[in-house]
Amino acid sequence: MGAVLLLLVVSAVTFAIFFLVPRLGGQTADQLATQYVGKDANPESVAAIKKNLGLDQPVYEQFWNFLKGLVAGADYRFGPEATHCGAPCFGYSFKSHIEVWPQLEQRIPVSFSLAVGAAAIWLISGVTTGVISALRKGKPIDRISMFIALAGVSLPIFFTGQVLNALFVYEIPIWDSIDYVPFTQNPAEWAWHLLLPWVSLAFLFSALYARLTRAGMLETMSEDYIRTARAKGLKETTVVTKHGLRSALTPIVTIFGMDFGTLVGTAVLTETVFSLQGIGAYSVQAIKDNDLPIVMGVTLVAAFFIVFCNLVVDLVYAAIDPRVRYS
Repeated sequence: MGAVLLLLVVSAVTFAIFFLVPRLGGQTADQLATQYVGKDANPESVAAIKKNLGLDQPVYEQFWNFLKGLVAGADYRFGPEATHCGAPCFGYSFKSHIEVWPQLEQRIPVSFSLAVGAAAIWLISGVTTGVISALRKGKPIDRISMFIALAGVSLPIFFTGQVLNALFVYEIPIWDSIDYVPFTQNPAEWAWHLLLPWVSLAFLFSALYARLTRAGMLETMSEDYIRTARAKGLKETTVVTKHGLRSALTPIVTIFGMDFGTLVGTAVLTETVFSLQGIGAYSVQAIKDNDLPIVMGVTLVAAFFIVFCNLVVDLVYAAIDPRVRYS
């Protein structure tokens, strides 16, 4: 219930940014509508856009119609003709004359696939590196691992992505091209074509997770209950995984939920570098075109993934931390 209310609040804030704030800044309904007509604006086209976007209505009524469109769909009229936008209706692009949701539906699998593969790589590599570094504190492997982690945190994704792209697509053509292949069509080709974007994106995050895991493990392994577990004669692997790592994972799970949810809608740089047609690249193009319905649709979809991932994180807490119980 809390997640639903939060999504409703996000929808209201997003809607207010695009429709209420310009009004408060002094713009009229005609001025707002003119922005979405294009260079060849005329009174008839401005009036049509104003009516279709509901700019001639009070803001609260516009927001209600927007919510109703998400559930029941909406109709947009162009002179004598009407276009029905089926539920969930995230709006209609008057510049490209297409519904927003079908376009998002085509691009969500690309962004989701990119996030899933990269998340699996950075989570496994980052946590493993952090645990090994913590258990070998001060040893050469610890210093080398943290040096690589520092480099990973410092290097931006558009740099590592371009370097990998130049090396393995152009100089050493292991990949002919980086194209998205649907998972249902060919799982092996899906993974192979996304491997390079996964690695370039995971390099940044795995470095951060390695440092966080190392810090958490160093703190946890010095606790009294760890010494008690060792005094009981438990195996070192059991002490590290069941008692040490389990407690250290709580902050990792928290930040992972935020990172993964955000990444689905905002992997703009990675999608741009590798020419992947995800919702991040779609939103950038919409911003350039000043296409408001698309920008709003992408914002709400990204907010949904963030809220959903945080809901999952709250449920996972009970599994990794025995002190957490939900009634």
